[in-house]
Amino acid sequence: MRALTYLFGLILSFALVAPLSAACQQTALRIGVIPKKSMEVLMQDYQPLLERLHQALGVPVSIVSASSYESVVDAVVSGGVDIAWLGPAAYVLALQRDPRIEPFASLAIRQGYFTPAGHHYQALLLARRDTASDIESLRGKRVALSDPASTSGSVVPNVEFTAQLGQPLARFFGAVAYSGSHDKSLDALLEGRVDAAFVASVRADAYLNSGRIARDTFNVLWRSERIYYDPYVFRGDLCAEYKTRIRAAMLENQQGLAAFLASQDASAIAPVSRAEYAPLVRMMESR
Repeated sequence: MRALTYLFGLILSFALVAPLSAACQQTALRIGVIPKKSMEVLMQDYQPLLERLHQALGVPVSIVSASSYESVVDAVVSGGVDIAWLGPAAYVLALQRDPRIEPFASLAIRQGYFTPAGHHYQALLLARRDTASDIESLRGKRVALSDPASTSGSVVPNVEFTAQLGQPLARFFGAVAYSGSHDKSLDALLEGRVDAAFVASVRADAYLNSGRIARDTFNVLWRSERIYYDPYVFRGDLCAEYKTRIRAAMLENQQGLAAFLASQDASAIAPVSRAEYAPLVRMMESR
């Protein structure tokens, strides 16, 4: 993993930000994120949020790139990052390793063609229109999952969809492969390397909004139950003063974060707690 750090007027900010107590001192804030976009695009998207957090804390703020969901979980559990943006299932995996991991914020998603408005999204099974018009016609075909720790790209399909089928994915499909990300699954589907893919509805909307697909490019053959959207979480031993300032920076006066929210197709950042993800915790514990 590598960190790309933006420094925003350090001398001025140290003069303006009230000092933290001696018990809550650190020289930087590191944010780990799940790998949904390229690092270049991600850094551009996150710049308004990095600036806001820097102004609130008076320390350099960096995005730490990750190669997989598991690497972000490792980073927040080990203390390699202070905040992590995790998929819901990745949060549960982190919580199992460190019960002090705390979700505190999540994006409220705009209404999309594939995604309902609010704090929820869904796992979709998309198929090429020339390949399948119903689930049964995918029997023996090639399907892509995204990452083993992805909620909508692996965990939920392996629980909800297999329950509907009455058999494991590997028995129904001819080949099951992990692509590494939702975008890679969508690309594989577009290029004909797979016949179907389980992806997050928000990523399908992102492809639609960017013009990479049309509304009728794929058939939507299955939708999961609604899933609470990806949480931002604190590492287990982050001090209380930092948590208070970070919450205020991300949850209050969000007009200054309009560019960041727009880049995420979101309408707001909303507070969350462990309660919102408790059903998923139970689902993953019962597997």
